[in-house]
Amino acid sequence: MALSNNHLVIMAGGVGSRFWPMSTAECPKQFIDVLGVGRSLLQLTYDRFRKLMPAENVWVVTNERYADLVREQLPDVPLGNILREPCRRNTAPCIAYVSWRIKKVAPKANIVVTPSDHVVANVEEFQRVVGNCLKFTAETDAIVTLGIKPNRPETGYGYIQADLSTASARNREIFRVDQFREKPDLETAIRYTRQNNFFWNAGIFIWSVSTIANAFRIYQPNIARTFEGIMDQLGTPEEQAAIDRVYPDCESISVDYAIMEKAEEIFVCPADFGWSDLGTWGSLLLQSQHDLYGNAIIGENVKLFDSKNCIVHTTEEKKVVVQGLDGFIVAEKGNTLLICKLSEEQRIKQFTGE
Repeated sequence: MALSNNHLVIMAGGVGSRFWPMSTAECPKQFIDVLGVGRSLLQLTYDRFRKLMPAENVWVVTNERYADLVREQLPDVPLGNILREPCRRNTAPCIAYVSWRIKKVAPKANIVVTPSDHVVANVEEFQRVVGNCLKFTAETDAIVTLGIKPNRPETGYGYIQADLSTASARNREIFRVDQFREKPDLETAIRYTRQNNFFWNAGIFIWSVSTIANAFRIYQPNIARTFEGIMDQLGTPEEQAAIDRVYPDCESISVDYAIMEKAEEIFVCPADFGWSDLGTWGSLLLQSQHDLYGNAIIGENVKLFDSKNCIVHTTEEKKVVVQGLDGFIVAEKGNTLLICKLSEEQRIKQFTGE
């Protein structure tokens, strides 16, 4: 399989409001070194795909206000591959835009689409799985999703129900999708976790550019017509003006609703490579290394006394001392300090006052 046909699309336009105060509208979480490893989540995403495609085949779709941050953090990505959305319209218009843009320069492209703010523990296994799926979609008209084997009843993720009775003839690790399931309540999540054919929907999609363009034409003809209509401007100096004109009129809809739940040739590759979507402080606590008392500390000089099950993220302070807390978030950024019960973290948007 020619790596030169492989393209990566990183969706990096979100505002990450549940990670306030670390993540702000000016600098969302994908641009921050959340894990304290010296690389932002966006840079870590780019790093783990580098063996699968050349830098000139990497595309980033982001909000126009973050384009300079993308350029600064990913200097190897060509400037013309950083696509600027004038407004937020969910994942379907975002994916359609970049798909038609790639189609213009590489009609045989094979594409993997990924969010910019996820974490993967076992990068080698991740690369093996994605490489396998790219080979599969290069040879077929299939759409492939990555399904993560659940290790707990999680209510914050959507699920994929797979038909495990027969593997695909071309790849024994890939199976047909029976259906996509919405984020469940706890009782349903426990039931899913006990069955072996339910997987977390990681929001990572693999397809050929012709497959996804055809899917838009069939299931979202209005969106397809929008980008077909500006095909001549794509890749030219007139591209941004054309996008600024048509993008606000696109329906705000996720690719899951727009395509995945309607299309016929949908497959899942069940995988296990230590994945987390890092959507909340609680998920960062789960993902981080803990001390003996279940605390996760990200910061230079942090001392905890009589405290357990806390996440402390204080990378800008010279010294932090916490005593007597159980199950709390302690997070600081700029001139803002948050101290909040982990069990109340869904109220963080309310606390920001924005």
